[in-house]
Amino acid sequence: MAARDQHGTNPPWGDTFRVIGRPGRKVDGLAKATGAALYTDDLQLPGMLHARTLRSTVPHARIVRVDTSRARALPGVHAVLTGADLPERYGVIPWTQDETALAVDKVRFIGDEVAAVAAVDEDTALQALDLIEVEYEPLHAFLDPEEARTRAEPRIHEDKRDNVSKHVRLEFGPVDAELAGAELIVEGDYSFQSTTHAAIEPHCAVAAHDPSGTLTLWSSTQITHYVHRTVARVLGLPESRVRVIQPCLGGAFGGKSDPFSLELCVAKLAMMTGRPVKMLWTREEVFYAHRGRHAMQMHYRTGATKDGRIRAVDAKLLIDGGAYSSFGLVTTYYAGQLLTGPYAFPSYRFDSTRVFTNKPPCGPKRGHGSVQPRFAFETQLDEVAHALGLDPIEVRRRNFQGAFVETVNGQRVTSSGFLQCLEAVERASGWAERHGKLPRGRGLGVAGSMYISGTNYPVYPNELPQAGIQLKVDRSGLVLAFTGSNDIGQGSSTLVRNIVAEELGMDPADVRVVAADTDLCPVDLGAYSSRVTFMVGNATIDACRKLRRQLVEAVAAKWEVDAARVALGAGHAHDAEDPSRSLTTREVFQLAEARFETLGATGSYDTPELGGKYRGGTIGASPAYSFTAHVAEVEVDEETGRVTCTQLWVAHDCGRALNPTLVAGQIEGSAYMGAAEATLEHHQIDGRGLHTGPSLLDYPIPTSLDVPELHAIVVESLDPEGPYGAKEAGEGPLHPAIPAIGNAIFDAVGVRLRDLPFTPARVLAALRAQAAGGRG
Repeated sequence: MAARDQHGTNPPWGDTFRVIGRPGRKVDGLAKATGAALYTDDLQLPGMLHARTLRSTVPHARIVRVDTSRARALPGVHAVLTGADLPERYGVIPWTQDETALAVDKVRFIGDEVAAVAAVDEDTALQALDLIEVEYEPLHAFLDPEEARTRAEPRIHEDKRDNVSKHVRLEFGPVDAELAGAELIVEGDYSFQSTTHAAIEPHCAVAAHDPSGTLTLWSSTQITHYVHRTVARVLGLPESRVRVIQPCLGGAFGGKSDPFSLELCVAKLAMMTGRPVKMLWTREEVFYAHRGRHAMQMHYRTGATKDGRIRAVDAKLLIDGGAYSSFGLVTTYYAGQLLTGPYAFPSYRFDSTRVFTNKPPCGPKRGHGSVQPRFAFETQLDEVAHALGLDPIEVRRRNFQGAFVETVNGQRVTSSGFLQCLEAVERASGWAERHGKLPRGRGLGVAGSMYISGTNYPVYPNELPQAGIQLKVDRSGLVLAFTGSNDIGQGSSTLVRNIVAEELGMDPADVRVVAADTDLCPVDLGAYSSRVTFMVGNATIDACRKLRRQLVEAVAAKWEVDAARVALGAGHAHDAEDPSRSLTTREVFQLAEARFETLGATGSYDTPELGGKYRGGTIGASPAYSFTAHVAEVEVDEETGRVTCTQLWVAHDCGRALNPTLVAGQIEGSAYMGAAEATLEHHQIDGRGLHTGPSLLDYPIPTSLDVPELHAIVVESLDPEGPYGAKEAGEGPLHPAIPAIGNAIFDAVGVRLRDLPFTPARVLAALRAQAAGGRG
């Protein structure tokens, strides 16, 4: 059937393509409901080519020769790319651009992209890949982050002095003096494994280059704006000649917040061939592309008084970054900067080093950079409580920093419902009656955390708004809201629609949202750092209130009453003092259009100036922070070592729950992912640089039978700067799950696990050490 894109315009290759939904999938209905693109992974375009990538089979080597002649000669092959065709470096952070779409001079991990082929179908493309000959000169492979830290040669990136990606050392207050005067010091080493996102939908991109010179890219990305900038720069095109659209997305969790090789390859191949080109990664390719959670080795010292009050925290972290920088500069700061709440630290020091290794590159995963340190510190805080014979919840209460305060590292905290979160999980779990009193093998553990609601620091420095909204008003009674924000399943398009309906007194069915299309929508920086509700929500309110003033003025003039008497709600304008008088939204829009001409409004949001006055002080600064407390209940089988988390109580301060159902879903999803990382997940690379199980058959994630009973508790602290008081809910609730489970294991069997994941082998080893009279 002939079709148009979601905006009613013919696609650049004509109107003869088909959009085919899978059986039972209401593709058109979903697009109308969300304003998302119609395109799915069933996209079938006559003349469309299919691309595949040739990947490195060695972890570290110079490329001596790439011979593509036999592949180019294969019938059905339309184009072949190598690194020489796309030599421009890129990276999401402007100061650490160290990637190329295809390897130019060397490969840096098994799976690194070397060449790409576009052919009439995937089978032909794969056959062509087998015909490409690559000669490598192997180099020493760094698979141990400690070796990468101490050994400079061979350098993984020749333009670096060594193999250190980023080093940050910051100190706040007299750490050494406070430690010297502490009545208790607890010290220990902790390790966190690398984990991946495991989004249901793998990465996919389709590109088309029309005769006018405009390149259109559809990509399963969560950062449309940054992809737009990267594609234009790498391909040498003006940004005005590049259009990037994010279709409906099957999950991301941070794994799609980098520009990726496949986006650049399909774009270049489309320009070379004059045909639409599609590339869909396999699950194995997604595992090797990675960008998942960094593995960290962490050493913490905490000094406290005998009544459990923290005096000093001293942290040293070694971060395994993999082969490329990605968001690593930010990760290195986040690993220290985001630990300074919800507890008050009189003094704090962290020394954070991220190194390059010849492994798949790490990046941001839900709770970027701060989940690992939170595990270490909340475990150590539990050790403080145990050493002093104090209740772990009471220790956390005593150290609460309060609301509307400044942290030791200069971060401004506004609202905080952390005490209410602690009280909620304490009460719901029966903590007072059950902690330390359950039969051996069963236990309760607690942990807390805070997280950002968007970052004050845009990825590239600029003075422009971080979020923008444009409203188009139709005289039929319809409002079309254009937002650059990326809906990755968290409901950001629903948020925009509901705010517009609330502010303008409309039926939500009369509000449509067009999202994540760089040609049609104002710039938004993307779905990362839990920024969307706070920033896009405020931008939407800004636009709506500008428009609302015009609507109210027009109605007030018509009725010859004061504007204060005009109320908008339930699809009508009402006279607050004369209930018999009302107008429909359609009539209000026509009245206002007659008075003000064509109607529309724009809104934007940018953060106030935030952060400490020192280098790196703005990284981790946020207009608001969410707060969370967890209590986990576990069962430990001492014969097998198996840990089962049976229940997880999660209280999360989201400011105000604009959509309680979505907030509860985010809380439960976060807690689920945290529990999985605690007991199951490990993105493991072996001694050869190979992934030990790059499939969902081998990489363990919980099934529905493995998920604990989740109790989501919404706490509302009403932030003064959030939209209607709202803060984030998508990442913060993950953090405490892991240490809460670890602390519950200690309550159950008396062994303290400091290395993740909590596998049966580690549990049994700790139990054997306990039985032998050592430290479990």
